[in-house]
Amino acid sequence: MNKRFEDKVVLITGGSGDIGTTTAKMFLEEGAKVAIVGTSDEKLAKAKESLGDVLTIKANVVNEDEVKNYVDKTVEEYGKIDVFFNNAGIEGKMIPIEALEMDDFKKVLDVNVVGAFLGLKYVIPIMKKQKSGSIINTSSVAGLGGTAAMSPYVTSKHAVIGLTKTAALEVAGDNIRVNCINPSPIEGRMMDSIESGFNSDDPDSMEQEFIKTIPLGRYGKVEEVAKLVMFLASDDSEFITGSIHRIDGGMLA
Repeated sequence: MNKRFEDKVVLITGGSGDIGTTTAKMFLEEGAKVAIVGTSDEKLAKAKESLGDVLTIKANVVNEDEVKNYVDKTVEEYGKIDVFFNNAGIEGKMIPIEALEMDDFKKVLDVNVVGAFLGLKYVIPIMKKQKSGSIINTSSVAGLGGTAAMSPYVTSKHAVIGLTKTAALEVAGDNIRVNCINPSPIEGRMMDSIESGFNSDDPDSMEQEFIKTIPLGRYGKVEEVAKLVMFLASDDSEFITGSIHRIDGGMLA
């Protein structure tokens, strides 16, 4: 197997979730040293059991001290950070704007935007010292359009695109690249939650409604998202930065 990440260090937030764990596995298979960040000891332990030799770090990405700690621990263990998959995120509630509580709106923005910002704030200085690095932020097709009853999520994912473009401009001179991925519905826990949020009585019907909007006629797979992350993390994409990468089965074509 071509080991594009031999001796590279990869840090992944949302690392115990569907996309995070699958991506970590692919990086390990290609020779990387991997640190994963999550909020649940139980989920981190389960991920470590399936992945093997990974560093697991419990952290709330909204807490600045805990973000600094997950970056410091990764550097203490492995000496550097070559790739940062800034992936932690939540979907929030499916409620119209006028019925949404402020706390529910802010919770999603805190995790999806503040969490992404803090990750950048503390990883970028490490990469600047190295004069190299690749950062991949997780946005969504929701960051490129609107979805009724999902204002917190949609707002947050638009913001991640703005962070991506700004960061890319700020660090290009240090040979650091910053891109974002924009998945459509992907098989896994989050879409199960969204389907139930829209129709708790018949979530399967919501899956069919979503699939109707995807020209390829199905949800994406976590492995397909992971492959895009791997490409953007690798030297195969060395002239790509500040870019938005839809992986949506043609949904926004």
